[in-house]
Amino acid sequence: MNNQYFVERLEDIPGAEVALSMSGMDFMLKILNGELPLANIARGLNFKLSSVEKGIVSFTGAPTLDHFNPMGMIHGGWYGTLLDSAMACAVQTLAPIGTLVTTLEYKINIIRPISLNTQIEAKGTSDHVGRSTGVARGSITGIEDGKLYATGSTTCIIMQF
Repeated sequence: MNNQYFVERLEDIPGAEVALSMSGMDFMLKILNGELPLANIARGLNFKLSSVEKGIVSFTGAPTLDHFNPMGMIHGGWYGTLLDSAMACAVQTLAPIGTLVTTLEYKINIIRPISLNTQIEAKGTSDHVGRSTGVARGSITGIEDGKLYATGSTTCIIMQF
């Protein structure tokens, strides 16, 4: 992670025109290298972009007390957001100039609970990226314990402009 940052004003979000001007891989690398901002949701959910390769993207982070549900467990939305981010960004790395990628649907399977402050990696891997859709799978694993905490799958729409 190099100098990743978040925007403080709505007008500082790069927007579609910036994403459309470059390949998805270039867009993701600019975020990784701190040339474009990381999505602000990552600040609230305590994760950062950690690696970008062709068809593979990883985020690292750890749940905090802010991510617990009333039953004393990490909220499923935390798992879902990290997996959605990793899987959609993996598809994004294979998107050509002039396209935007967004999630059509995703599914997660929570395998075991994550404890407070457990460092994890959420990894997305593209299985197929075509002209109009992309398909990817994802996993959340513990960095220190190597345990699998959740898996996911997604279908993204690729919009050409």
